Amino acid sequence: MHVGHQLGGESSFSEGAGANCVYVAAHPTGRIHLQESDAPATTLTTSPTAFAALIRTLTSSDHTFG
Repeated sequence: MHVGHQLGGESSFSEGAGANCVYVAAHPTGRIHLQESDAPATTLTTSPTAFAALIRTLTSSDHTFG
């Protein structure tokens, strides 16, 4: 399954030509599927609750990476 084909858009942060993209799609089972453009054969599956927590963490000003 190629998640990117289920979506109709590209991030404004994308460098074009599918480089460095993460594709996200809702599956009919209610799960969220994610793929990275560098590894299109690998699909990560998570719950909407866990995905929402990830997005909240990534967009909060309280996180530190590295």
